[in-house]
Amino acid sequence: MLQTRLKNIFCACCTCILLLSVAACSPKTSPTDLPLDTPETFSSTGGVPLEEEWWQAFGDEQLNRLIDYAIDSNFNLLAAWQRVKVAGAVVDRETSSLFPWVEASAQSGLSRPEPDFVGGENVRLGLSASYEVDLWGRLRSAVNAEKYRAEATRYDYQTAAISLSAEIALTWYQLQAAWNLLNLTNNQINTNENIMRLIRARFGIGQIRGVDILRQRQLLEATTQQRYQLEAQIGVLENQLSVLLGRTPQEGINYQPDTLPELPGLPETGLPGELITRRPDIQQSFSLLNAADRDLASAISSQYPRISINTSYAVRSNNFQNLFSQWAYSLAGSLTAPIFYGGQLSAEVDRTRAFKEQLMYEYGQSVLVAFQEVEDALILEQNQREVIRSLEEQVDIGNRAYEQLRIEYFNGLSDYLAVLTELTQVQQLQRDLLNARQLLIEYRINLYRALAGGFETDREQQS
Repeated sequence: MLQTRLKNIFCACCTCILLLSVAACSPKTSPTDLPLDTPETFSSTGGVPLEEEWWQAFGDEQLNRLIDYAIDSNFNLLAAWQRVKVAGAVVDRETSSLFPWVEASAQSGLSRPEPDFVGGENVRLGLSASYEVDLWGRLRSAVNAEKYRAEATRYDYQTAAISLSAEIALTWYQLQAAWNLLNLTNNQINTNENIMRLIRARFGIGQIRGVDILRQRQLLEATTQQRYQLEAQIGVLENQLSVLLGRTPQEGINYQPDTLPELPGLPETGLPGELITRRPDIQQSFSLLNAADRDLASAISSQYPRISINTSYAVRSNNFQNLFSQWAYSLAGSLTAPIFYGGQLSAEVDRTRAFKEQLMYEYGQSVLVAFQEVEDALILEQNQREVIRSLEEQVDIGNRAYEQLRIEYFNGLSDYLAVLTELTQVQQLQRDLLNARQLLIEYRINLYRALAGGFETDREQQS
């Protein structure tokens, strides 16, 4: 009786020592906090709530259809989704290490001549199982690391979806701007041709010099050159848009040229802290940092002893009739402790710790860049509005100056060179104004892109 009690006390003490050892040796890792202070607000903000599908703010049905189509068919986005599935399979593979591994085996042989091999084993069936006790959390840390990496891959997919929508919007409005410029250029060509006819008529009655005709012809040819360049630009942009949609350039796209839209109100920028949790590229960086933290924990645990349990169960016989008459089983446990690996395990700990620190600083840098992108877009849009206002004023002044010079010229009060110079400047200002309006839209798209959170696509909902 006393002997049994002493044995129980001894077992309890051993259990306590084991638990204390586990607690003492569990890997300790540092927290993964943001390595910088987050500002309280952005420099400015708007009053329009930011939509999840930000491009809807333009109210452009053609753009909406293009982006919806591209999200289902763009090859880069499809490839990014396959990377999400690959990462999920890796998680499933690593999770299997937490469970016992069971294998079945079958063996059969035929020996001749039988009298000489009566005792030989001809038929054997068996099951074997092995299991590693995850005392220090090494296996669990490795699984969690893969889960964080899979999460980062999904954020990468959402980032790719946002980038794709922004690229399509940028290309779409570049295409619309090119069409508007082409229409403007055709009008300018008509104006220059009309002036050319008028000059030729006055030249016929000896009221102007021949050099004025040459100067006007030069302006007409320069304007015609602009048209050729714009037609080529439209073709290239159409090809670019087709590829973004996952289509060959030869297929083309069905669309109607339209005027550039008026910008909606400035969106709410929110708080910088909210941007960190909203942007998928920042969340991807944070997930990779968490994965590195779990890798470090796994590397530390690899320095501790491992306990494995192995068991097997088999039947064997010299013939199939007596196969299940003889049974055998075994149960074994093993304790493996690293003693000398030439510094390999400690070096791996140092590597994973340094890699985690590297990702922490990269995470901080990604946050800083996100803040910069928002602030840059706000500054550029604000100043671009002033640029447009100035260009509109210059176009108005130029038109009035041109009309006055033209009247003076036909009344013989000024030289045609002054008329031609002013006409050239006005036409260039008109083109600059259109380009400036298109650039303002680009800055707004960049602002939406900088503020946007990850929107859920149909394939994410179905997974």
